[in-house]
Amino acid sequence: MKVNSGFYGMNASAKGLSIHRKKMNLIAENLANAESVRGKDGKPYQRKFLNVVEESTKANIAAAKSSSNIKMNVTNKNHLNGASTNAPQPGNKNELALNVVEDKSEGDWVHMPEHPNANEEGYVELSNVNVINEMIDMIAATRSYEANLTAFNASKQMAKDALEI
Repeated sequence: MKVNSGFYGMNASAKGLSIHRKKMNLIAENLANAESVRGKDGKPYQRKFLNVVEESTKANIAAAKSSSNIKMNVTNKNHLNGASTNAPQPGNKNELALNVVEDKSEGDWVHMPEHPNANEEGYVELSNVNVINEMIDMIAATRSYEANLTAFNASKQMAKDALEI
C-alpha cells in the first residue's frame, strides 16, 4: 500500500502494516501445517519465516545525491528563526526486500511403526514447527500491526486537522 508521496508518516506505517500482515499470514500457514508429516515432495512441512532485507539501489543513491532541501515558506521571517525545515526526501530511503525463507532444521522423530511414512526402524519425522513459538510470534506480529495502525491513524488525523485550519 502506497500513500501520496507527501505523507511520509503514513507511508512508513503502511509499509509496516504490509510487512506484519505478511508475517502473520506465514505464521498462520505454519500453524495450519504443524502436524503435516508429508508434503508434495514427500518430506515433512518446513517452517517458513519472513526475512526482511534492506536494499540500497543505485537509483536511490543517485536521487539522494541530486535532491535539495525543501524550504518552508513563512509569512514572517521571525517565525521559525534558525529552525531547520528539512523534510525527508523521496529518493533518500532504502527499499525493503521481503524474502520467504524455509527453516532447514530437522523436525522431531517419533516412533510409530504402523504409520505409512515410517522408515525401516519405525520412526516418522514430524514438522519442525513449534506451535508455542509460532503463537508467541503471532502475538508479537499482532501487537506490531496494531502499533502501526495506531501511528497511521494518528498521521491521518493530523492531516485531517491540518485541512481544517
